[in-house]
Amino acid sequence: MDTSPTHYDALGGDAGIREIVDRFYDLMDTSPEAVHVRALHARSLKVSREKLRLFLTGWTGGPQLYVEQHGHPMLRQRHFPFAIGAVERDEWLWCMTRALDEKAMDTDLRAYLTQRLNALADHMRNQPE
Repeated sequence: MDTSPTHYDALGGDAGIREIVDRFYDLMDTSPEAVHVRALHARSLKVSREKLRLFLTGWTGGPQLYVEQHGHPMLRQRHFPFAIGAVERDEWLWCMTRALDEKAMDTDLRAYLTQRLNALADHMRNQPE
């Protein structure tokens, strides 16, 4: 069994993931730079916060909480009902980048997560440019 530290561990486990998710959604909820992506969400962000926390926990190498509760993420399929173009992608990334920038972490880990999240956000686009 592999016991090497995961990205989840390096981020501070559940508390670290919660910190990132909470900052991400606080920015989305209050920043004019995120108005279009915010409009895709419910009035209350409570459910979205929890689902992102569960997803990022497993995605960073922690317990597979999202899979246990909701099954395979199938992110593109789950996001397909929402019109996601370059504007929404960029706004989502704006919020996530700032949330990551405010979290203390190794520079290499930040660069790795940023690269992976950029690819993930781009994969969610379902609108022509």
